[in-house]
Order: sequence, then structure tokens, then C-alpha cells
Amino acid sequence: MATTTRRRASISDVARLAQVSVGTVSNVLNRPDRVAPATRDRVLTAITELDFVPNGSARQLRAGTITTAGAIVLDVANPFFTDVARGIEDRLDEAGYTLMLASSDEDPEREARYLRLFEEHGVQGVMVVPATPDLAHLEAARARGLRVVLLDRPSPSDALSSVAVDDRAGAAAATRHLLGLGHERLAFVNGSHSIRQCADRAAGVRAALAEGGLDPQTALVEITIPSLNADGGQTGTQQVLALDERPTAMLCVNDLTALGALRALRAADVPVPSGMAVVGYDDVAFAGELATPLTSVRQPTHQLGHHAADLLLRPDDAVEHVTFQPELVVRESTTGTG
Repeated sequence: MATTTRRRASISDVARLAQVSVGTVSNVLNRPDRVAPATRDRVLTAITELDFVPNGSARQLRAGTITTAGAIVLDVANPFFTDVARGIEDRLDEAGYTLMLASSDEDPEREARYLRLFEEHGVQGVMVVPATPDLAHLEAARARGLRVVLLDRPSPSDALSSVAVDDRAGAAAATRHLLGLGHERLAFVNGSHSIRQCADRAAGVRAALAEGGLDPQTALVEITIPSLNADGGQTGTQQVLALDERPTAMLCVNDLTALGALRALRAADVPVPSGMAVVGYDDVAFAGELATPLTSVRQPTHQLGHHAADLLLRPDDAVEHVTFQPELVVRESTTGTG
């Protein structure tokens, strides 16, 4: 479906609507203390009505095309996103672009602030791992003429391209692996379902349990953690260990949470995998190098980032949705053998 974009509002448009000079609008943006409150309010109202984005790179724009793209991920400290960012950077470098990278910390407001900041700096487009199912702000940016690609999430919108991995399939494969080893009661240490990846992975686990003849209501304990990192994984695992009817295997929403899970199990003297089997997700670089190598669902991280950047750079700006398939990598944290 073709996407209709409107001309981005200029500072002159704001001045015209607010019935002030361009200099006054500039003062409101840069030196608001110099503008009378009533005039300042009138200008701010015009900015809101026009959805105006001040461009901090105007001089660069006058000189020629800015070759900068932005990426907003959930947490750049997560090795998964570091690898994805490398794929983005490699593709942008081929085209002579540079990358501006930011972490939303799973906070929709922080994500929106970075999106606005990137627009102000004149980026050609932005790749975003959304922190919320609500994509209205990204669709609005697209309507303003900014190229937007959803990263690590399938797009429900005909206006936004996307590059994702089939998370339901990955989580289902991990669950079937555990069922094949004889586990009948599982724990899933997961994040909020407001994050699409978390919701899809939970759905994959439940589907595989049902497929295996087990009732997900009784065969699965899902623990929700506030942060998808090692500390969150450790806290979630401590909750699992405190259950009266303890599961015999754990799935973790990513490898960082699995790292925290292994830490908690070691502290509680629970052997892996004989006392608790553990599966991670992402198969980041450290997964196979741990004292107990981690079974994990491998995602094509570099391809994910490279293809997202490729969609952003397409000359026709056509909307496209790409889905990669994950791969289960089996190691000692579930099988106990090298």
C-alpha cells in the first residue's frame, strides 16, 4: 500500500499560525525567557498543532543530504542488541552513512524523546525496537516524511516496514526440546507482555505445551520481571525456587536473564541441568562459553540489523515485512553432555 506523507512543517509555518516573526519562534525554541508568556504560549500551541520538529541540522541540510540514520533499541548493553547494531552499522557504512544509537530502557516516553531528538538532528530515517504496542508516534513520524523501520518486531501497520524473527517458533522449539527430555512442569522467566517479543515467546511456550498434551495452566509458571537483564533473571529464578511445587526446567526470555538464572541456581546449590534445566534466548557470544554452556534459541542478529538498514536505504521507500526463522542450539544446560 502506498504511503501518503505530508510536507514537514517549517518554522515559517509556525510563525504564520502564531502571528509572530520567525525570530520570535526561534527565541521560544532557544531562549524562551526572552519571550512574553502570552506570546510564548501562542507559539507553543502552534508548534503542537503543526507537529513541528525543530531541525538542529539546518545548515547541514542546506549544504546537501545528511547521511545519518538512527536506531533505538531496548538496551544497547544487551549483547543481542549490540550484535544487531553492528549489522546496522555495517550496512550503513557501505552506503556512506553514520549511525546514531540510543537505548529506550523499555520506556515508551524515553523512546519518544529519542525519536524527537533524532528528527531534530535531521536523520534520514530511524530503526526502532518498540517499547510499547502503540505505534501511533512512529506512524506520525512516518507521515512527517521520516523513514521508519520496526526492528525485531513484525509490523501490524501498512505504513511501517519491519524486520523480525519468528519468536513464537523459537520459544515453541525450546519448549518441545524440554518436553522431549521428560520435563512436564516448566517455569518461564519473562518480561511484560507489552513488549511484543515477550508476548510472542510466551505464546510459543503455551502452544508447544498444548501440542504436547499438557495444560499450560498447570504445566507452566510464568514469572514476570521488570528488567530483562541478569539481575531480573536472578530475582525471577529466586521466585521459581520458592515455589511449593518447583518446576524441573526453566525458559528465560533472553540470555541475560538466563545468566542471572544460572547465578541464582548456583547460589542455591541447585545443579544444572539435573536439578534445573535452563534455556536462554538469543544465543549471544557468551552463551557457549559459560561454565555450563547454555542451550539457547539463536537469532540471526547481524542479518536482522543489516536487513533493517537495507530497508531504510531503499530508494523507492516501499514498505516491506521480513521475518527470519530462529534455530535452537542445544548445550549442556539442558542435556548435561558436551
